Amino acid sequence: MAKFKVAASKPEGPFGKIVNDYDLEREALDKIDAEVVYVNPEDKNGMVEILKEVDAVIGMRIQLPAEILSEMKNCKIVSGMAVGYDYIDIPAATKAGIVVTNDPDTFIEEVADHTMMLLLASWRRAVTQDRKVREGKWGECRPELSRYPRLRGLTLGLISFGNIPRLVCKRAKAFGLNVIAFDPYIQEHVFHEYDIEPVGSLMELMERSDFASCHVPLSPATKGMVSEEHFKAMKDSGIFINTGRGPVVDEPALIKALQEGWIAFAGLDVFEKEPINEDNPLLKMDNVILSAHVASASSRMMPEARRRVGREIASMLMGRRPLCPINPEVLG
Repeated sequence: MAKFKVAASKPEGPFGKIVNDYDLEREALDKIDAEVVYVNPEDKNGMVEILKEVDAVIGMRIQLPAEILSEMKNCKIVSGMAVGYDYIDIPAATKAGIVVTNDPDTFIEEVADHTMMLLLASWRRAVTQDRKVREGKWGECRPELSRYPRLRGLTLGLISFGNIPRLVCKRAKAFGLNVIAFDPYIQEHVFHEYDIEPVGSLMELMERSDFASCHVPLSPATKGMVSEEHFKAMKDSGIFINTGRGPVVDEPALIKALQEGWIAFAGLDVFEKEPINEDNPLLKMDNVILSAHVASASSRMMPEARRRVGREIASMLMGRRPLCPINPEVLG
């Protein structure tokens, strides 16, 4: 019998190909004699029965609200392989004495690159230009882009100023953008280190920005925080970008803003519901560029994020401090 049990979502369908029987997590878990046991997230009762017995959980495709966490008496750690951790109730995990870890840095370069891709493609109307060339509308291309000023000197507003937006800031400055940021949880000297201006409110940021780029993690406090009033405050030439979390934005308000011309364009990698609904108006709008929550994707990202999960669980179960605890107060 194995010394420890680690719960993981059953690898089925395309997901199974991604995790490959959790072979990369097992690189660390096998060394501490930890067995991976599978749960089916669709079978809540069956899943809870297994979660009652495990020492740790790989936090992928498993929703962990307070009522489930309260049953997990043996669990020491839930480790996720993304920056976000909205799949788990953090206060409830803390109350249950369960450490939650995330991966805040493995793929931040990729997300920063993707953010700049959406910014540049939106500004230069890349998809529209491509379509016009393919449709033989060559003569319409230059007049369209001639309506817009050059990029240098415009203002990028960063909503949040954690690891990813700091890298976006560096990239944006190379293009000559003026950068401002709103994040009430960051000390002022950090903004000065990056030579950017902190602003006092989200409303001020939206009013001043030519590009507003959202990098806010999802929590009960941030859900829907970018609302209709914020889009109305933007310039009618403004562009909104989101590579953070979809539900942070009031999506119907964003759709309305794009339809009614409150803002000009949007570049979106995340949505309120994923995969995006087939009847979502965003799919038929010409002033939006969409990608499928793939900003973090690269050949390095998933393998290293998965290895991080295995190491975090192994560290905790062997009495060592994990690298990235979300709720370090559990550790004392």
